[in-house]
Amino acid sequence: MPVPPAEPPAARPRRTELAVVGAGPAGLAAAVTAADGGLDVVLLDAADAPGGQYYRAPAPVLGATGPEKRPHGWAHFAALTARLGRHRTAGRIRHLTGHHVWAVERSGAGWTLHAVTGPDGRDGATTLDARRLLVATGSYERQLPFPGWTLPGVVGAAGAQAMLKSGLVLPGRRIVVAGSGPLLQAVAVSLARAGARVPALVEAAGYAAYRRAPQVLAANPGRLAEGVRHGVALARHRVRLLPHRAVTAVHGTDRVEGVTVSRLDRDWRPLPGTGRRIDCDALAVGHGLAPQLDLAVGLGCATRCGTDGSAALELDEELRTTVPGVWAAGETGGIGGVHLALTEGELAARSVIADARGGGGGPPTARTASLLRTRRRMRAFARLMGAVHRPGPGWTGWTAADTEVCRCEEVTAGTIRAAVGELGAGDSRTAKLLTRAGMGWCQGRTCGFAVRELAGCAAETGNPDRRPLACPVPLSVLARTTLPEDT
Repeated sequence: MPVPPAEPPAARPRRTELAVVGAGPAGLAAAVTAADGGLDVVLLDAADAPGGQYYRAPAPVLGATGPEKRPHGWAHFAALTARLGRHRTAGRIRHLTGHHVWAVERSGAGWTLHAVTGPDGRDGATTLDARRLLVATGSYERQLPFPGWTLPGVVGAAGAQAMLKSGLVLPGRRIVVAGSGPLLQAVAVSLARAGARVPALVEAAGYAAYRRAPQVLAANPGRLAEGVRHGVALARHRVRLLPHRAVTAVHGTDRVEGVTVSRLDRDWRPLPGTGRRIDCDALAVGHGLAPQLDLAVGLGCATRCGTDGSAALELDEELRTTVPGVWAAGETGGIGGVHLALTEGELAARSVIADARGGGGGPPTARTASLLRTRRRMRAFARLMGAVHRPGPGWTGWTAADTEVCRCEEVTAGTIRAAVGELGAGDSRTAKLLTRAGMGWCQGRTCGFAVRELAGCAAETGNPDRRPLACPVPLSVLARTTLPEDT
């Protein structure tokens, strides 16, 4: 979707009324709604174009222009980007692409945002002052380790979809899709439509548990319809759905040649003797998404443990965090999908507008009341979805002693267990210090959940580590930056 060229970074832009971090569905909806309400907005995002992962599109040179190449809801996204373009032309929104916000600090009655630009921050740094802050930083994929998962040809399920959306590239020709969560169905359908053979969709949880909440299902008919569409598409492409099973081993030398699929009990423990091999040349695997909270947690925003086992921000109905002057929308408040993100983005912006005008406390407008109702029913479904697909405690039985858990630092499951059982690590932080698990490039985003579970510290999930840096920052930038002592 064409929009005006991004503006070059300024050394110190004027103080803006609202800074929105993240230009995915939630951040994009928030930015244009706030600008509609008359606020001066700066929208910062690490990507070169708005839309986030869901609305990721191939580069124009690839010629993928047909509607079949676009995700569901593209018309709404096109309308949002058109509004973004008009606001940018009018000067109401400054859209700073390629900006990685690595820290935010309190500055008087507002906030100072620190960002680096370009790949790995090599193109410089910029600082922005804002009266109010809205965090819409999205999520990342959650992985559970198992023997062979580091073999070439094993990719994240969301990563496989991103490869297909942005580059029209398949990770293989015969691809098993595995893990847990509704995203797997969308990934399997997308891969099959693109020409891959998908012999199986391996779901650890299954879908029968959704029937335990008929009222939640009835209140969200769109999600039911989506499930039916995916089921029909899977059948059309002859994708076998294997519920209550998991890939417990990957086979191959230089790359994937096959996987072992085992039946699981209700706690996700592999049942002995049930392993069956499926030949393939790639595996797309993921166990849902986890909120990206580094910036918000660094500000001191309170978190809670969601029904899916991941930490999420604690928010009120107006999408305010526990830190005054900071709002959040979308996946930061718990994984819920694109439609919930769009709803929360608009709702959060309306709350910011009311705050800027000195309002609040009065009855909501008809539009706001409608958004609140929509959010409540969608959040109810999100909680159900998280509970259904939350990893069972028995998944740790998939790992052998030599299974790598932290890929960055090459820390194995046996090393983590030894840190607990032999060295007395009583929490995940101590296990991390003793093993270096989570100290690599990804800073625990890939292995953090697994390390906590293997260390027996699952109760810590609702209290993620507070980090001073939300992304890698060159030392030259840090040398020129002074942050408060408690950062």
